[in-house]
Amino acid sequence: MKKYRLTLALMILILILIPQKVAAAGGDIEVLSSGAQPDFPYSVAFSIEAKASVDIVDIEIECRTLRRSLVPVVCRHDVDIDNARHVMVSWTWDMQDTGGAPPGIEIEYRWFIEDASGDTYTSPYYTVRYDDLRYKWRAITSGNITLWWYEGDSSFAQQLIDAADSASDRLTNEFDVSLQQNVDFYIYADTTDLQSSLVNPDIWTGGQAFPDYGTIMIGIAVNNLAWGMRTVAHELGHLVVGELVYGPFGWLPTWLSEGIAMNAEGELADNFQDSLDSAVSSNMLFSVRTIASAFPSNSEDAVLCYAESYSVVKFLKDNYGSDSFLDMLELLKEGTTDDDALESVYGFNTDGLNDRWRSSLGLGSQPTESSTPLPTATPFSQEQRFVLDAPYIALISIVSLLLGLTAFLVFPLIRRYR
Repeated sequence: MKKYRLTLALMILILILIPQKVAAAGGDIEVLSSGAQPDFPYSVAFSIEAKASVDIVDIEIECRTLRRSLVPVVCRHDVDIDNARHVMVSWTWDMQDTGGAPPGIEIEYRWFIEDASGDTYTSPYYTVRYDDLRYKWRAITSGNITLWWYEGDSSFAQQLIDAADSASDRLTNEFDVSLQQNVDFYIYADTTDLQSSLVNPDIWTGGQAFPDYGTIMIGIAVNNLAWGMRTVAHELGHLVVGELVYGPFGWLPTWLSEGIAMNAEGELADNFQDSLDSAVSSNMLFSVRTIASAFPSNSEDAVLCYAESYSVVKFLKDNYGSDSFLDMLELLKEGTTDDDALESVYGFNTDGLNDRWRSSLGLGSQPTESSTPLPTATPFSQEQRFVLDAPYIALISIVSLLLGLTAFLVFPLIRRYR
């Protein structure tokens, strides 16, 4: 009897151990090959070849771009297959659906496979680099900044990365903020090349920043180096301040975001300074509250808004110091409104800032709105608002009618059966 009990115990132990080992290995599902082929800026084609002793009935792929994110973003897709013991399938990820991604990023992916017997297999993560292979890129690195370019000599690239270094030093010295992440600049030969690399760019787009990836794309012609150097510095300023307020609530009024970026360039360019001087002499400055939102679409007014942003930020930094400036940014990172952040740190709100800034320029109180240039229009016109609201008005009317009809029919029945 003891012999039979021992044999039974051994059989149970074997039955427990063997299935666990097979499940962990994915049965006899075997991946023969796996690959990915990027076609920048459109898509990435993933392929896999696998086999098993019974039909493979399901294959899924999981993809994610490696970027800074508060919430990991992963996409998972079913791959169409014909059930068979040996399968070769592919799936294409349309990068246009993601809103586009810059060159040089890394994409991680893995496969999930199931066969007819219920065995499953999960592959390790594979990585593919999403490069723009249309051009022969060269690279130059300084610190944590790498600049990629394909047209122009080494001096052209060196001057651009020197401008980035100078902007980084300027932000450190003047605002006590510094670049923490690695940054890649991709310098396209002109705006045509740049725009062919973006998803639905505006016709005026000369550059685009991808803060989550630490990547900046700019179209800089060799004969437009001076503009390019200022633009490199400006965009780097945006990335640095983006690091400071990164979080679920971080938001900056436009004058503050653009003002820091403009200060990263150094002294105002002549056209911006001329615009600011003219507006001061004619007492036609935008108020600080006006430039807290979108800048005007009119190019002359937009230039003035950038110049004013530079001036307002410089006023705060020069008169109250870097520590107070950083305290304000920290409050904005926590979700504090711009008025409350200013009040908490400086003792005045946006209107108070406007009064003090204007006084530093030799001006009195802000003129009435009628004499102030109007900012860009709100996102929806009144006619568009009516179109958007009409369905909801109709729905409310229908619901009200149905409720009234229900009351009319039900209440007599309730009285009848009391």
